[in-house]
Amino acid sequence: MNDYKITCCSTCDLTAEHLASLGIAFAKYHYIIDGVDHRDDLYVSSTPEQFYGAIDGGALPTTSQVTPEELIELWEPILNEGFDILHIEFSSGLSGGYASALSAQEEMAKRYPANKVIVVDSLAASSGYGLLVDKAAELKAGGMGIDELAAWLEENKLRVRHWFFSTNLQHFKRGGRISGGAAAIGSLLKICPVMDVNNQGKLIIREKVMGKKKAVKRMYDIMTAQAERGSEYSGKCYISHSRVLDDAKELAFMIEDGFSKLNGKVEIDNIGTVIGSHTGPGTVALFYFSDSKRGE
Repeated sequence: MNDYKITCCSTCDLTAEHLASLGIAFAKYHYIIDGVDHRDDLYVSSTPEQFYGAIDGGALPTTSQVTPEELIELWEPILNEGFDILHIEFSSGLSGGYASALSAQEEMAKRYPANKVIVVDSLAASSGYGLLVDKAAELKAGGMGIDELAAWLEENKLRVRHWFFSTNLQHFKRGGRISGGAAAIGSLLKICPVMDVNNQGKLIIREKVMGKKKAVKRMYDIMTAQAERGSEYSGKCYISHSRVLDDAKELAFMIEDGFSKLNGKVEIDNIGTVIGSHTGPGTVALFYFSDSKRGE
């Protein structure tokens, strides 16, 4: 039986250093600004301030998924070294990257019949996807084999909870999730939509809260109700944000104060360029494991 390595994509919104510490290579999605195609390298070659500053300056970034050829480029050196691969992909409910991964998997089966490439659709996004990748690395380090780990991911991936709120409705208007009139009224009243990712890996608006202070408190309350073992939750908790670090820190403080058995400090990361192209600045996202699976 071959040893194996885990791979993922840049849309996990962890840092490049975090993934390197886990020995995980990642494929880079694309974002396009002013006609220039950039690879999402998790802010190695740019900064969040530069990216969101460009949006503030009027840039309207678009994104494109990782291609089968780019995944083959990522995987081939690993397979050449004799390793199998467990690839965890960005939610198929938000991107076609999973289809690209299946296409690349099919090609690798032809080129490397003695090796195995397993692809798992995370049905997760941003640092929720990252939380799942991190947990996979932990289980692998504990001795779990590739088939057992793939089965565990399929069984448990919907236990990763995603909750977001945004103070900037213009990007939701642009994406067609709300009308221009609703965005204007919502901005005037300082309404923050509270969203989650459903069991199809799609982003759904669940509630509308007036003011970000109430939105922060609402996310904390939801985690208290949903987290595995409630306030006794002993797993990891991640937060990602798009240039609203103070809001992310406020939520992290509440969680660290209320969840005394948390596995380490709440990890706060920047929302990357691909997710951030769609959320814009002003978003805070919270991720943790729950006892139950996500619904529709």
